[in-house]
Amino acid sequence: MTGFASLTREADGLMVCVTARSVNHRYLDVQIRLPHPLLALEPQIREQVRRHVSRGRVEVTIATQRADPPPVEVQVDEGLIAALLAAAERPDVVGATRGGWTAGELLAFPRVVTVTELAPAGETDLAAGAVQGAIDAAVAELDTMRQAEGQHLAADLDRRLVTLAGLIDRIAAAAAAGETALRARLTERVAELAPDASADPSVVAQEVVRFAARSDIAEELSRLRAHVAHWTLLARSPEPCGRKLDFLLQEMNREVNTIGSKADGDDTPALVVDAKAELEKLREQVQNVEGSVVPRRGRLFIVSAPSGTGKTTLVARLV
Repeated sequence: MTGFASLTREADGLMVCVTARSVNHRYLDVQIRLPHPLLALEPQIREQVRRHVSRGRVEVTIATQRADPPPVEVQVDEGLIAALLAAAERPDVVGATRGGWTAGELLAFPRVVTVTELAPAGETDLAAGAVQGAIDAAVAELDTMRQAEGQHLAADLDRRLVTLAGLIDRIAAAAAAGETALRARLTERVAELAPDASADPSVVAQEVVRFAARSDIAEELSRLRAHVAHWTLLARSPEPCGRKLDFLLQEMNREVNTIGSKADGDDTPALVVDAKAELEKLREQVQNVEGSVVPRRGRLFIVSAPSGTGKTTLVARLV
């Protein structure tokens, strides 16, 4: 989920600026940019971020600045200057140019002069303490924004799951109607062929039942409803569930594909297409999910309902 936070802390004239931003990502990817004197803090900062965020691409940028300009140390590479002067006196160089090196030209040559800021004693430790506090505050602010987005995401996922559950019920009804129509057609066809057939009527009836059973999707519907109930349980859990929901959607899609290949009925193919489209929308949104996507208000009831095949189906209801 996306988020942004930026804050500045001051300690004894040292300004510490922390910017944290996060975007959607399948895994946790933490990118940290630090001033060179604070590079040793990177593992600790990475761990601070992981305590708050478990999924997403998080970029943390830290900059420090003193209220008073720091003293500097100027180092001059005398060996490089001597080499440059010697090169300028070579006959091939003298013949190609006019005049010699000036002091400004020598000092402007790359790597001749190195300017280093001198940090006061103890400033690194002071900056480290300020950075740690600023990181905790920035990531907490980032998490607040991510939670606000998560509430909207949870509402959208809840609506889509309700839509999917309704499609499952409609598929079950359409398949049942299609199975009844199939049995009627087979029975009628067998009756038309009966005068010319010498087969045992009971054997023919068994074959009719066996043929009709090939389109029975009660088991797939039972598993699909169980997946929907499992979704609600995972989403209700405070633990990160984004990857588990992603895997659960794969199982749901597999069941819907099986239903599409087996179920009979005039309306069943269109309903299966609608269900697959809804699963795809859920899959796209689940890529943004990190933790619980169901509001922690209300009470969750798990009940058992008959599936019509002698088995029971878990049904979750949040009130």
